[in-house]
Amino acid sequence: MLCEITIENVAVIEKATAVFASGFNVLSGETGAGKSILIDSVNAILGNRTSRDIVRTGAQKAKIRACFRGLAASTVKRLEDAGYEAQQELLLYREIGADGKNKCRINGMPATAAVLREICTDLLVIHGQHDSQSLMNPARHLGLLDIFAQNMSLHERYYCVYRELCSVKKQADALSIDEQERQKRVELLRFQIEELQAAGLDPDEEAALNERKSRMVHAQSIQQRLAAAYRALHGDELSEQRGGAELAGEAAALLEEAAGYVKQLSALGERVNEAYYMLKESAIEAAQLLDDFEFDAAALDEAEERLDFIYRLKQKYRCTIPELIAYLESAEQELATIEQGEQQLDKLYERQDELYCKARQLAQELTQSRLQAFEHFERELTQTLAFLNMPGIRFVLKHECGPLASTGQDKVELFISTNAGEEPKPLSRIASGGELSRIMLAIKSALADRDQLLTVIYDEIDTGVSGLAAARIGEKLYQTAQGRQVICITHTAQIAARADHHLLIQKNSSSQRTFTEIQTLGKEQRVQELARMISGDRITDLALANAKEMMQLAHMEKAGAT
Repeated sequence: MLCEITIENVAVIEKATAVFASGFNVLSGETGAGKSILIDSVNAILGNRTSRDIVRTGAQKAKIRACFRGLAASTVKRLEDAGYEAQQELLLYREIGADGKNKCRINGMPATAAVLREICTDLLVIHGQHDSQSLMNPARHLGLLDIFAQNMSLHERYYCVYRELCSVKKQADALSIDEQERQKRVELLRFQIEELQAAGLDPDEEAALNERKSRMVHAQSIQQRLAAAYRALHGDELSEQRGGAELAGEAAALLEEAAGYVKQLSALGERVNEAYYMLKESAIEAAQLLDDFEFDAAALDEAEERLDFIYRLKQKYRCTIPELIAYLESAEQELATIEQGEQQLDKLYERQDELYCKARQLAQELTQSRLQAFEHFERELTQTLAFLNMPGIRFVLKHECGPLASTGQDKVELFISTNAGEEPKPLSRIASGGELSRIMLAIKSALADRDQLLTVIYDEIDTGVSGLAAARIGEKLYQTAQGRQVICITHTAQIAARADHHLLIQKNSSSQRTFTEIQTLGKEQRVQELARMISGDRITDLALANAKEMMQLAHMEKAGAT
């Protein structure tokens, strides 16, 4: 489980630490306080792609540290396979520089983001605010059903056979053309391969040549502008023109003198003084660039000739350079296959028939596993949604068998009827935002016992719900947290009241900067926060009484559940 995460110089967070415990954890706070930043930081520490834009303004780098305990067996194995010592704690570190450079460490040892991402696969999962919308995409329904069916090994066996079937069919198709067409194809492939090999293409060459050409074509204009920029910054002794750096320096000195009488001018003086040093450094850099700038006419001719050759080659094949490189590899493979002759064709057809029969049989087994799983899946969803104040829900699986594909032969879509007597219709035409949130929670709850994840993070799963439905969601999250760690970001008091641990994210301002803090709330602090969630900024005695009652009822419900 995730025990602790420390965030430093990420967006508005200068430095903050969130400490989590087992069971049901909630995080609350005003909109914009930084909850999404926490989610971004968790994604980053798991090795997922991130942007240098998350680095706090004025900082050189962002740092994220996390500690996990109670690792799953699969995570321990991934650590050992990657060459890291499996300890009682898993310590992760990621550093994102403002210059775009990244550093990662696992238990103090260097790692890449890809290795970090692979090792963290089974650590936790984040269900974001927009996950519910994915339910409207029928293409996602088959994946959900497969997770519930726990048919991964069966699907893997099928996919291995299907992949080999596709490869054999491609080889057979390449060999099955008639002799005359085969000879024409061989000659064309040989010519194209020789031409493309001789071209010596590089995917990055064209962009580099265009940049070099632009630099050389505009050399005189660039030199003139660099020189003019240098004079504007540094000044010109011949014309006695004063530069911007010198003028900024004088202005800074004058403001410093004036600040002796008016303290409010100190900040302005400091900014102008910073501008003076920036302008001075810019003048030096402009001078260096001017000295280093060269023009080579022969190099320009060479670049233009090469660009012209690349342009004609692209026009001829009607594709980009990366596509040409990929085509060359494909053409070489196809030529090698064709030249082996037709003696292999009969063997390929025999192997193709054998693989097709085997793939079809495995696809049928996949179909049966999915249809059987749906009966249990639908029953669990119905029961959970009834508990979440959505009684009378009925799910129907629209199923069609089609040609073999990478996922089998099945095309499925979940249909739903929200009221008795209504015909089931697609989710996208029936469910509201609040209903989708509850349906997604019901699905995640049904899948929870079928994975090894010890930590689940829900980012505002309560979107669009309130009242009784929100209270039931809180109860369901608490139930889900039995045996695993659940972390929920919420704006709803009914959910927060049922938490085992409550963290508050607050945004504060100081010295014209914004800071975000994360603190673990005690009992009285929780009452205050629940009252704020109920009534807003104006916390009334009634809101406090309601908050206390919510916590008391939640405590009684937990005691009764145990």
